[in-house]
Amino acid sequence: MELSKKTTILFSPRLHERLSRLAAEKGTSLGELVRSACEQSYGVPSPQDRLAAVRKLAGLNLPVGDPRKMKEQSVPKPKEILP
Repeated sequence: MELSKKTTILFSPRLHERLSRLAAEKGTSLGELVRSACEQSYGVPSPQDRLAAVRKLAGLNLPVGDPRKMKEQSVPKPKEILP
C-alpha cells in the first residue's frame, strides 16, 4: 500500500496510551493500527468482500414477497401512530 497523504490526529492521553498498548500487543505501529481501523470502518470494500456479503445475505433465507404487501405489513399507517 502506498502511503502518500499525511494527517495529524490528536488523541487524549488516555486513548493514546490504550491504542499504543494495543498496537504493541499486536506487534504493529500505532499508525498501522489506526489505518487498519479506518480501512475496516470506512474503506471501500473489495469486489470479493462485496460478493461474500451478497452470498451471506442470500443464505439468510428471509421471507420475500410482493413489495406492496411487504410495505403494508412493515410501515404503519398514519392513523395507527397518531393520537
